[in-house]
Order: sequence, then C-alpha cells, then structure tokens
Amino acid sequence: MIYVENKDLVIPGQVLADDEYYSGRGTFKENGKVCSSLLGRVSLRNKKIRVIPLKSKYVPKKGDVVIGKINDVRFSMWDVDINSPYSGILPAFEVFGREKKELNKVYDVGDVLFLRVVDVDEIKKAKLGLKGRGMGKFKGGIIVDIAPTKVPRLIGKKGSMINMIKDKTNCKIVVGQNGLVWVKGDEDMEQLTREIIHLIEAEAHTSGLTNKIKNKLYLTIDGELPPEEVEETEEEFVLEKPTLQNFKEELEQEEREAEEKEEKETKPDIGEVIEEYKRKNKSKDGSFSLGDNSNNSFILNNK
Repeated sequence: MIYVENKDLVIPGQVLADDEYYSGRGTFKENGKVCSSLLGRVSLRNKKIRVIPLKSKYVPKKGDVVIGKINDVRFSMWDVDINSPYSGILPAFEVFGREKKELNKVYDVGDVLFLRVVDVDEIKKAKLGLKGRGMGKFKGGIIVDIAPTKVPRLIGKKGSMINMIKDKTNCKIVVGQNGLVWVKGDEDMEQLTREIIHLIEAEAHTSGLTNKIKNKLYLTIDGELPPEEVEETEEEFVLEKPTLQNFKEELEQEEREAEEKEEKETKPDIGEVIEEYKRKNKSKDGSFSLGDNSNNSFILNNK
C-alpha cells in the first residue's frame, strides 16, 4: 500500500509506503515501511519510490559535465569552484600535457569553463578535465544558478524544454549538471532566459509547465499566444540524470558552421572569375578569343 501520490511534498520520517515498494534515493526502510529521509517531493516509477530534495548541493560524480569558475592559480593546477561543498581541481597536465606554460596566461582567476569530472576521490574532491571538443573557456554571456536537482526539468524530455527556450530566444545555452547554466545572446533575451530558468526551477513539480513556459515566451517576445499547445506526459516530470551530449554536439556544430562560413567567404566564385577575364580580354570588334595564354587553360579546367 502507498500513502502518498507522485509529487507530494513530504518531510523527514514520513511513512510513504509499505514493504511491497522499493526504497529509492531520499528514502529508507524501517519496520517494513518506506520512509522519507529528507524534505522533498515524491517521485514514483513502477514500484520504486524516491524523494527529490527541494534544495541540495551538487555532489560531483565521475563523467559529469559541469560549469566552473577559476578561484586560484597554483604551481601545477587551477582551483575551480564547481558550485559544490566539495572542491574541484584542474591539473595542468589535463590542459597541455607535459609541456610547461604559465598557467595564468591560459586560464586566470575569474575565468568560467565548461569541464568534465574525470575522477572523484574518497573525500569527494573532483579532478577535472577538458578532453573533448566543446570543453573550455566561455566568452561573454551570463551565468544562472539553479538547484542541481532541477536540471533535468530544465532540459525536459529529450531536450524539449531547453530547445524550446533556445529556439525562441536565439540564445546559446549550456547546462552543467552542477546547476550552473551559461546563457549568451542579446541582452534582453539573456535576462528573459534567466527569468524563464528561475520560473522552471520554482515550478518544476507542477503539471502543464511546458505550456506555461511556451505561452510566456510567445507573449513576451511576440505579444501573442502560440498557435497550438504542447501536450505533456508524466514522464517529462521525472527528475532523472539528464543526457548532456547535445550540448557538446551543439558547440561542435557551431564550430563547423563557422568554418564553412569562413571557407565560403574566402573561396572565389569561378563563374565570376571567368566573366572578369572575358571583360578584360575582349578584342576591339567585341569578339572573345582564348589565345594561347596558359592561365586560360587553368580557368577552364577548374570550372
């Protein structure tokens, strides 16, 4: 038997279900009962019951992607604030191997980086790294701080929520699993995105949130409601660990587009080259002759 419903607010020690239910994160078993171990909201999936804390600090885990700020530069490492009670370090060899460089000329105090947790020791100190395209220093933008437990709701099912915000505001957004979010775009859109992110954090437990956020975005930006509503499912509200590879892919795509744009701008149009040549080599009677100039052969063979 279960005594609570999905998303109910519960307190430490409150009995949630009988022994037929499995005890998940944020719960414990006592005398055949599943009880809450903290203040939070119930999450039910099949016969497993969990309690998601209303507010918690980030605990680093190997493989997480995080946003961190350089706090100090030492002889062979950077101290990084990863929005956690536990410290983070970025060893110099993770950045440039055995090569010796002045660390503060690469990253200095105050720089904000997108990093990966390489390892976590027994006292939860996180060793960080920058392997993989997309990792590195952020330029410009703003940082928004939310509870790490609300990150999956900000992302939404298959990225539905975060992609909707990106598309409507035209902002670049990168979300760290440690609850820090980087936003870059027009100043007005950055502030709107900050407001939207905090609204999602405050109402992550409520139903119909995707529609509410969509309506707010359209009303603020377009001055009218969207043409149709988004249908939500209960699965979208489950606060599971997010899949964050899309952020890396987005940054890689941005680099590819920049490279393609640069190549397009610098590559000459062969048609224009031929027309220019014709104009310069017209005879007096208006006819055009290729003659024996070796450059002509080059132009035609590369048409």
